[in-house]
Amino acid sequence: MTRTLDDHGREKTAERLLKSSANKFYDPEVDIDWGAPLDEGKPFQLEHRSSLYGTHLWDRLTEEQRIELGRHELASIASNGIFFEVLLMQLLLKEVYNSDPTSRHVQYALTEIADECRHSTMFARSVETVGAPAYGPVKIVHRLGKLLPFIGYGPALYGSILVAEEILDRIQRESMADENIQPLVRMVNRIHVLEEARHVTFAREEVTRGMAKLSKPELLYQRWLIAIVSFAITRSLINPRVYKAVGLNPREAFETALANPNWHETLRWSGERIMAFLDEAGLVGQPGTYWWRKSFLLGAR
Repeated sequence: MTRTLDDHGREKTAERLLKSSANKFYDPEVDIDWGAPLDEGKPFQLEHRSSLYGTHLWDRLTEEQRIELGRHELASIASNGIFFEVLLMQLLLKEVYNSDPTSRHVQYALTEIADECRHSTMFARSVETVGAPAYGPVKIVHRLGKLLPFIGYGPALYGSILVAEEILDRIQRESMADENIQPLVRMVNRIHVLEEARHVTFAREEVTRGMAKLSKPELLYQRWLIAIVSFAITRSLINPRVYKAVGLNPREAFETALANPNWHETLRWSGERIMAFLDEAGLVGQPGTYWWRKSFLLGAR
């Protein structure tokens, strides 16, 4: 099979990422002490990243309730991380199915799928260890997620991967640097952040490469698709059921979180780097602008 200059650049990137994967490899089953006890009184997330921080409901919570809410919000984010990664693996397998398995590009895609399998297992073990339910997304998002492997492709596919990964990445980087956070949480975050750096490089190059080939009608579809998926991602991070754990009414608390400027700012902050990239690439714009704003990822412009 004859490869173009564009393919040559893609192959060089994949070759480099394959070598990096071989040199920097973590096995959560070995590298995390799952039997170590949790540190009594240490939080599971930074308080100012809670969905309710700064609201009247937050002010009503005791210190113990705030730590408990953090435990459950962490479990919601981690279990939704599994949901996102399962979708990502399906999308990557779809690419592999239609491509040359002897290419380094496909071989790296398979390597990334293997990474995501380990990450999903790690997130599942972390939820189990902190003693909270695996909340996952709300039912409607779970059902609609089944459509994504059929309608998702091209730059929007890789862009959606980036939105999910980079939102988690920024939250986890901040958390893993704080010694007051539970050691288990910090170690899980560290492993995920280090390995996801390769995935981000891979996806960003695919977005840039794919955007150069789009017709105008196709561009509009890609913009609409990534905006809709990104809206679903930010809405899914905190399942409303987490609020029951601290005695709050789930509907009232979820509506309070949606109206909370501090939570809006956390989402905007967590996505600002990827939004700058997607905007420069041309994926942010009509007809997706409404959904970007509803996701709280798009600031004033």
